[in-house]
Amino acid sequence: MSDTAPLTIAVLLGSVRVDRQGIKAARLLVPALENRGHEAVLVDPMEIRLPLLDRMYKEYPKGGAPAELEQLASLYRRADGFLLVSAEYNHGVPPALKNLLDHFLEEYFWRPSAIACYSAGGFGGVRAAMQLRMILGELGMPSIPSLFSIPRIGEALADDGQPKDERTTKQMERFLDEFEWYAHALRRQRASGTPY
Repeated sequence: MSDTAPLTIAVLLGSVRVDRQGIKAARLLVPALENRGHEAVLVDPMEIRLPLLDRMYKEYPKGGAPAELEQLASLYRRADGFLLVSAEYNHGVPPALKNLLDHFLEEYFWRPSAIACYSAGGFGGVRAAMQLRMILGELGMPSIPSLFSIPRIGEALADDGQPKDERTTKQMERFLDEFEWYAHALRRQRASGTPY
């Protein structure tokens, strides 16, 4: 596989609220990745409806996990990276995103993550993003240095995800350039072996 072969990216959406704004960011990012030649698969907890974590995927007997977990495990194992789309709820990580993340562990190892965060206010979700960095590192998928922060998402993105200003587009392109670099680099390293 060449260094420039298309990547498989799991895009994890972090909200299940009725009027969620993060879907706009997902509608921007999934096509942007596809336009770069990659496979981008949206993981939407509103569609999957995972139960609150009682048992991790690895704790089920082989082949005995619920179908939703088996499908996610298959996707995650072939993913080259994870792009998280996170709101900020009360200065923290949305519970739907945390629940989605906590069902798995080894499936994330040795892959980069990237954080697209947003809020209705001016901070753009960065407080939740700082917490996510710690969580993602512990899960074995360290986040890239840059964030794609979208303040005032209701004003920044149209319902179809299209940016309403040039700054958002430029920031996204730079963010995706960096994410691609890390995803290609870590895929190359995984192909040559992992530490354990």
